[in-house]
Amino acid sequence: MSTMWNTMRKSCARVCAAGMWAVCAASCSGDKASAPEAMSVNLFSVTNGKGTTVTELPGRVEAADEVSLAFKQGGTLLRLLAEEGSRVRKGQAVAELDNRDYRIQAEAAEAEYRRVKAEADRVMALYADSVVTADAYDKARYGLQQITAKYTHARHQLADTRLYAPFDGYVQRHIVNPATVVTAGMPVISMVTAATPEMVIHLPATLYLRRGEIVAYRTRFHFLPDTVVTLSPISLAPKANANQLYTVRLALPDGLGTLPSPGMSAMVEVVTDTADGTDTTIPASALFSADGASHVWVCRPDSSVTRRTVTVSSLHTDGTATLSDGLTDGERIVTTGVHKLKESQRVKPLPAASETNVGGLL
Repeated sequence: MSTMWNTMRKSCARVCAAGMWAVCAASCSGDKASAPEAMSVNLFSVTNGKGTTVTELPGRVEAADEVSLAFKQGGTLLRLLAEEGSRVRKGQAVAELDNRDYRIQAEAAEAEYRRVKAEADRVMALYADSVVTADAYDKARYGLQQITAKYTHARHQLADTRLYAPFDGYVQRHIVNPATVVTAGMPVISMVTAATPEMVIHLPATLYLRRGEIVAYRTRFHFLPDTVVTLSPISLAPKANANQLYTVRLALPDGLGTLPSPGMSAMVEVVTDTADGTDTTIPASALFSADGASHVWVCRPDSSVTRRTVTVSSLHTDGTATLSDGLTDGERIVTTGVHKLKESQRVKPLPAASETNVGGLL
């Protein structure tokens, strides 16, 4: 009887031990399954900029001088004397009004001038011989002065029926056509100068406030892809336009050879001195938007990530972004999968691609 009891007790002990082991194994496997795996990402080590920062802005080539020519008086446009796109010299006639009425007025003023002048000459001669009074002399003298001014004005009006080029340049376009009745000051022809054109860019307010740190402007044109063209500043508008941008006019260098034409576009690099090391350049893929601001994921020493708000000063066409605030030297940020991460999620760096696996595609 005691033997049977001992056997049953040993069997029960074995069953309990097996059950405890199963429960423990199930518990351990459950903990292991509940722990999320670390997400594999690319990490970028932050280095605050020292030396220079390059900001790319769109630029447009414009003529150094552009004017819209207009007559000083109204009339019927008789003819245009220069075709669109043609080169004209300074002082060359480019348009003409019907001068019939102005010619008649000038002829009438000339006839009156000759009559008054002849009378004034006789009175002045008689006054020299003491034949007429001083009052008669004054009337003759002032009358001649008045008619001279009237005659001169009539001749100027007749001359102003022809429009002349104010500088060497090109006729950009005809604004009105012949037979149109134009008024004084109404634009008739648009002209651009033949001088070297200029590049125009617009600085954002953040860059305008740092205008004292700008050390260079440079660009490349599509027809000179291997030539870096250094531009010289001509003027910087002290007032922002409607888009809160500040206009900068830049001069092209001498000896460029082939000059760009007005209307051409090119990206202009604005180089600023950042010797204070406040700017930071990071891959633009690290940025994401949330709550109306720009953020990055910063990897902490325990491999977990935390969201950090940053200030973006500019984005570049090479896939990088310049930050003016938010990161410190030596921090690591996530550059891939930023939209899939959550606060405090753990990450692990992706292995670097081998030399035989370019791009990490294999």
